[in-house]
Order: sequence, then structure tokens, then C-alpha cells
Amino acid sequence: MANIDLHGEGVDFSYILLDNYKQFGISETELSVIFMIDHLLRQGNGLITPDLLSLKMNLKTHELDHILSSLYNNGYLSFETAQGGMQTSLLPLKEKLYKAFERTLAKDRANLHSEQRASALKRLNDYFEKRLNRILSPLENDTLGKWLDSGYSEEEIRDCLEEALNQRKKSFKSIEKILHSGRIRSDIAKEGYSGLSDNWDQDIERTIEIAKAKWVDED
Repeated sequence: MANIDLHGEGVDFSYILLDNYKQFGISETELSVIFMIDHLLRQGNGLITPDLLSLKMNLKTHELDHILSSLYNNGYLSFETAQGGMQTSLLPLKEKLYKAFERTLAKDRANLHSEQRASALKRLNDYFEKRLNRILSPLENDTLGKWLDSGYSEEEIRDCLEEALNQRKKSFKSIEKILHSGRIRSDIAKEGYSGLSDNWDQDIERTIEIAKAKWVDED
């Protein structure tokens, strides 16, 4: 996954903060202070002090001083030396929030992929059982899953089944040979070689001929 731009803020900071502040142990009062700090920083203020915050908020100066100390101690706030003076930064909090966002996004994508794979596998299983007129074994169903995981699409797998049936072949070994042959032809057409071939770099012409040739079914 590409790194999120913390300075350009390609992902909305306010949204991620509101969605995650509870799990970070941030209180609603601290949340309002963080939003005010972010607002003041965007206006061009450098060092955010309790006195400055008190001009914008209903909280007392001593309360704000305690909150700033708590945010600093929890690693959500830092003070950096820049342009000859001290500046307040919310970068530590943003880094934590965006890492949590990336983990959640990765988990959601993994779950979506898992659901899509399960749906694709069921459709293929149903299609194969209908076309072969029999129930697939657990090993055969596992093979369908391995083909999907290898990057073959549902359409490619169905087409290779139909090609095998047209050749009066019904074994998974025959179908896999057709898939393999198609992948080699596709690789050569796109890249000029295929990593699935052992001798492409020794004899390109021979590799192309092998890729174009029909696989001999040994069943």
C-alpha cells in the first residue's frame, strides 16, 4: 500500500480522528483541544500555548495546560524547533492515526478479497459440476482455488474447461495444461518471454513454437 502523505493530508485528518479517538484513549475535551490546535496551526500560528487556546475556548488556562501536557506525554503532540523558534506539531498523532487507518483499510481489503474469492470459487465449482456432470472432490475444489490464487480469472478457467471438453478431455490435468499454455502465450505476446518457460532465454523461437503448440494430453 502506498504511504499516506501526512503533510499533504490526502486522507481527511478530522474524519480519521473522529473515527478512532476513543480507541486511542482521547477524551472529548482533549478532542476539542486537538481540533482547535489543528485550526490554529492551519491559520499560520506556530507555537500553540494554553493562553492562546484560552482565547478561543471556554476552558481555563490551567485546564488547557494540563491537557497539553497529557497530549504531549501520550505521544500525540510534539514541540519542534523551526524557523528560529518552537512550533507545535500534531504530526505524532497523525502518524498514529494514519497507521491505524492503513491497518483497517488493509483488513477491509483482505476481507473483501476473501469474500470475492469465495464467491468466485463457488461459481466455478457449480459450473464445473454442471459441465462435468458430477460432484467435484475436495482436492479438485482446492485446485480451482489455487488457479484463482495464481491469477487466472473465472473466465479463463471456464474457457479452458470448454476447450478441454471440445478435445474430449475431462481431467483437471488437461485443463491445467491448457491454462499453463495460455499463460505462456500471453506472457510472450506481452513481454517477449515467459517466466513459466525454462528455455526462453536460450531459444526464443523454440519457446514461441512450444507455446503455440497444443499440449499433448497424457491421460
